[in-house]
Amino acid sequence: MQSTARFSRPSWLNHGMCASSRTLLVLALQSCCVTAIAWGANISETRRADAARETAQSSAQCKSVQPFYWEIGDANGAKAGGAMGSNAAAHDAQLHIASASKLIYAAYVAERRDGKLTDDDLRFLNFTSGYTRFRLCRRNQTVAACLGNFLNGSGKPDPATQGLFDYNGGHMQEHANLMGLGDMDDDALAGEIHHGLQKLGTGWKFSYAQAQPAGGGVSSVADYALFLRSIVNGDLQIGKLLGTHKVCTNPKTCPGIAVKTPIPLEETWHYSIGHWVEDDPKVGDGAFSSPGAFGFYPWISADKHTYGIVGRESRHGLFSAEDEEKPGVQSVNCGREIRAAWMSGEARQ
Repeated sequence: MQSTARFSRPSWLNHGMCASSRTLLVLALQSCCVTAIAWGANISETRRADAARETAQSSAQCKSVQPFYWEIGDANGAKAGGAMGSNAAAHDAQLHIASASKLIYAAYVAERRDGKLTDDDLRFLNFTSGYTRFRLCRRNQTVAACLGNFLNGSGKPDPATQGLFDYNGGHMQEHANLMGLGDMDDDALAGEIHHGLQKLGTGWKFSYAQAQPAGGGVSSVADYALFLRSIVNGDLQIGKLLGTHKVCTNPKTCPGIAVKTPIPLEETWHYSIGHWVEDDPKVGDGAFSSPGAFGFYPWISADKHTYGIVGRESRHGLFSAEDEEKPGVQSVNCGREIRAAWMSGEARQ
């Protein structure tokens, strides 16, 4: 996703959500989001599911990304979902999830640290460490070999970005190296992640196409949903860390704090521990998310009670000059609408 990309304004922000405060733009975002959740508190699950399903099938934002598989659920399991469009990926189809890998690595670190992250962990996981020269990793390379590649800056930090937010996979690559994972190739790294996240059970599937913690992951809607449920039900330590130690990511609104972001400059999101906080003052609903460039978009609601996924893998438009054609941007737009429909019980067009 490029920094000039434009995400659509969810239609639930135009009516219903925080309706009494739309003219008071100085109202705190958190108060707005709490109002939004309360506004839909008495809606039946059947109505929510119907609204989300109709939105996934028929809204303009979601029709443009079909085919895909979507799911919404809570700590007790899936509540709604299904395949949209012909040849949609199956629930258990293994997909390259790109940057959706970041939340999984952050969860692994949180388990190893028993929820108590060090200052070094924080600067690597909220992307302020200065390791911003990382570009690529080949299959069968180890974590350290990828990091030390000449094309990746030979594993050296960039002094110009140290202490500033700069969205780059090098932060997690170096962190994994420091965690003692440097000699691991893609298969060994996946095995270590499984060991660290053993609370998910032996049936949980997750692998790496490259030994790249920030972007090499391969998963399915079914397996990623199991991971998200383990967060919302409190099994994983990362749940307590959602939204903590967040930093501003928009160079336009946070000069001197942020260097580069894939989020459109018209919006100001924050970055927390391996995940985004969708808290733009005008259009954000406070969700925690980790969208991938190929269109895999997982999220957890601001109240940490609901999770959702738009599951797809597409390269079409990945390098397009039109940001709206990029898979990651499209899936965020669709996922926002599905989430809005579920929360409000009203389908989106």
